[in-house]
Amino acid sequence: MGRVLYVTDLAYQARGRRYCDEDIRLTARLREEFPLALCHPRDAEALMGAFDLVVVRNSGPVMNYQEAYDAFRARARAEGVRVYNPLTGKGDMAGKGYLTELFGAGYPVIPTADRAADLGRLPEADEYVVKPVLGADSAGLEFVLRDGLAGVEFGQVLVQPRVRFRYEVSFYFVDRTFQYALYAPRPERRWELERYEASEADLEFARAFVEWNGLEYGIQRVDACRDEDGRLLLVELEDLNPYLSLDLVDAESRERFERAFVESVRSAMG
Repeated sequence: MGRVLYVTDLAYQARGRRYCDEDIRLTARLREEFPLALCHPRDAEALMGAFDLVVVRNSGPVMNYQEAYDAFRARARAEGVRVYNPLTGKGDMAGKGYLTELFGAGYPVIPTADRAADLGRLPEADEYVVKPVLGADSAGLEFVLRDGLAGVEFGQVLVQPRVRFRYEVSFYFVDRTFQYALYAPRPERRWELERYEASEADLEFARAFVEWNGLEYGIQRVDACRDEDGRLLLVELEDLNPYLSLDLVDAESRERFERAFVESVRSAMG
């Protein structure tokens, strides 16, 4: 039976959410099927060699332990350690540069520029968002007026027009299979989430990004906003350690997700 190293930061403090509760529940479920140990992300590199699969879950923003994470990735690749999610993710796992790539390719994403020469491709707005390429949980995010764009120092930041939207919505997937969706009907209360009944058009939108990412297995969360014209636009593709808000879904959906997760972990061991 394969051994699982589950990477999490149980002490991480997130606004409006208790990440540790989610991981306590998921590890209890995995422990029914596999020998399992938990570790902090700073310890993953040193411990991973004794396990058959490393599951990275609610490990917090990588910027808090960037050197340790880079060492973990490098060693895992060099030694062929199986990691869940796979380290081939093209979404937030690799930084937010994919937003520029997807915008240039014509995907429905918030318009994004990563260099001054491309600012002219963005729609005009009264206010713009400047966010770090390697940011998470809104860390380092700032807003600037149009005349402040000239002062933006590119290299490690992206610029987007500040989109006025009706609400934000997240779609949750295991192994490219849709599980459930949640949304924040009140934009000013981002983490007061409710169940969202996704339409076929919604799911077509979300699946396009999951397919683009091409992960062999794993958990992904597609975050989007519904703009004032009714269009869904990608906010981010979270493929590293997406929080799942499992405490907010009904018991049947939670059970279905957990079953899918266990089977996904089993198949990821090869």
